[in-house]
Amino acid sequence: MALKKLRPLTPGQRFKLVSDYSEITTNTPEKSLIAPQTRSGGRNNTGKMTMRYMGGGHKKAYRIIDFKRDNDGVPGTVKTIEYDPNRTARIALIHYKDGDKRYIIAPQGLAVGQTVVSGKDATPEVGNTLYLSDIPLGTIIHNIELRPGQGAAMARSAGTYAQLSARDGKYAVLRMPSGEVRMVLITCKATVGAVSNPDHSLEIHGKAGRKRWLGRRPRTRPVVMNPVDHPMGGGEGRASGGHPRSRKGLPAKGFKTRYKAKASNKHIIERRKK
Repeated sequence: MALKKLRPLTPGQRFKLVSDYSEITTNTPEKSLIAPQTRSGGRNNTGKMTMRYMGGGHKKAYRIIDFKRDNDGVPGTVKTIEYDPNRTARIALIHYKDGDKRYIIAPQGLAVGQTVVSGKDATPEVGNTLYLSDIPLGTIIHNIELRPGQGAAMARSAGTYAQLSARDGKYAVLRMPSGEVRMVLITCKATVGAVSNPDHSLEIHGKAGRKRWLGRRPRTRPVVMNPVDHPMGGGEGRASGGHPRSRKGLPAKGFKTRYKAKASNKHIIERRKK
């Protein structure tokens, strides 16, 4: 999993920095695990644009990912490591002993031919899914459930991981990728290891067209708009735009938008780093 720099044969390739995809073993997804995906282009049922800067992009099928890892006690063999156009991480196709086939988020270090297992009797090795009550303290984990049986909700994107710091009664204390320290029930599941493709954040598209392939249209900066379009618009000449804020007038920096009486506040020990 490394990045490759292209020779500047064209202006778009001069600064381009992309994955070398060396870990990918096949280009054909498992047919039984893909679903069709429709695009709205940011329009609602009347055709009116309700979300700006969306549209276009390459056609893609959705890969059905097993976030629950509930095939407990059945060993599975990693058959392929694949690219998923719907997420930043790589995915792995698992063939289980009982004939079941499932996609999982591939952790760093997972290789074809390796065996993964989930459940109470699983060992804390890369790719295995265990309850937080059974994972050794200090272990690097990802794909963490927020509620028992819900399926993985946290630490799922490329290169991310959390660390199991302590256990306190029926709660496990986790240090999240954001720096937040929070409690999660020990009956929740998590997968050992860090998510694959850690160099994703270092990629450079090189040209605007590559964003179009991903379905992103050009974004207009608020400071170049008129006052009728945005609070930061207008002014004589090149005005700075004033205080950074959203189109609805909410301040963008330092303004807290989290609900003060949110139920999960009591589970957060330390807030994320500013």
